[in-house]
Amino acid sequence: MSENRCQTAILISGSGTNLQSFIDRAACGDIELDLSVVFSNRPEAFGLVRARSAGIATTCFEHGDFSDREEFDRAVAAKLDEWQPELLVLAGFMRILSPWFVEHYQGRILNIHPALLPAYPGLDTHQRVLDAGEKWHGSTVHFVTEELDGGPRILQGKLSVDSSETADELCARVQAIEHQIYPEAANWFGQGRLEFKDGSAWLDDKRLDEPVVSDFD
Repeated sequence: MSENRCQTAILISGSGTNLQSFIDRAACGDIELDLSVVFSNRPEAFGLVRARSAGIATTCFEHGDFSDREEFDRAVAAKLDEWQPELLVLAGFMRILSPWFVEHYQGRILNIHPALLPAYPGLDTHQRVLDAGEKWHGSTVHFVTEELDGGPRILQGKLSVDSSETADELCARVQAIEHQIYPEAANWFGQGRLEFKDGSAWLDDKRLDEPVVSDFD
């Protein structure tokens, strides 16, 4: 690993499609990140196979083995800190983080949410967007704070909604966007262009009162 690249831990719970986008971009030299370790709370997660195939260290704890959320989070942090990560990327990590964990890595955790936040936080966003007859949908990269899906927004990928499509079809189109915008936003952090300061996201020394928006139509 190169010492001048941002040491990055990726946290997953499932198949790891967003993880694969990071692996592919790193292999091409498109992102200035060292993918140091992949953590999963599920030992059967296929994302662990993806990581091992790419030569990335993996580690796993099952959250059910711990008495509460903070005990689990402290164990995860103690393990991750062996790699001294400068950035944590939540890539389909299906756990609500404890306030302790968020504070421990304050300003260094990114998440991606499949909606144009602040609209549609939470689950089942694609079906909810279709049910509401929305014209636009997409995904948002944001810093993680204690407020679920409420941290400062960084980058959004936006597309128009086809009212005839299913939630699964819409999900597939949104995921394709995520695979482009998530590594890009994380790379901004790795380059030192993006930071969390005064409770806000800052890009190139300018506060982002609104996220950067990429239109995919």
